[in-house]
Amino acid sequence: MTYDLFLGLAGFAFVSSITPGPNNLMIMASGANFGVARSWPHALGISGGFGAMIVLVGLGLAQAFEAVPMLRPLLATISVVYLLWLAWKIAHASAPDVAGAKGRPMTFLQAALFQWVNPKAWTMALTAVTLYSGGGALAVLPVAVVFTVINLPSICCWLVLGVRMRRILTSPRRLRAFNWAMAGLLVASLWPSVGPLLV
Repeated sequence: MTYDLFLGLAGFAFVSSITPGPNNLMIMASGANFGVARSWPHALGISGGFGAMIVLVGLGLAQAFEAVPMLRPLLATISVVYLLWLAWKIAHASAPDVAGAKGRPMTFLQAALFQWVNPKAWTMALTAVTLYSGGGALAVLPVAVVFTVINLPSICCWLVLGVRMRRILTSPRRLRAFNWAMAGLLVASLWPSVGPLLV
């Protein structure tokens, strides 16, 4: 990988990782509801799962989309249904110190698997592999490493933001309003990636 290509990849990884999307909104909500320690597996699962996704997309899943055009709208539909369910869960989450609260943060595995139904993650992975891998199985590994290294600190910025919001969300009413706002933003974040596939 040339220096110019590396800079381009690093810039793309940073911008796409730090901007709002399902992962960032969910980790911020997790930070606000559960704190850093309990949300840490969620953050690691996002970065590790997305790195693995880039490798697998680079090894042939991108070609599957070209060979079977119906896969894209099918994935889009599954993604919308799953993310709507997650938005509902976020909207109805209770503070962890409330008696009988049922909410809990995502595990590492859940967060890693979530990447496969995250429309923004698919867009990022397909773009990264297409523009920066240069072809060949081994060429995908540096792309995955760069993305993982840049993605984790970006995710953590949103986690810390969520934790800091805990100082404001000191009443059940404020926490409920925050969770509903996060759920609404999560649903809204679907449109740029999924909208063109559904219309």
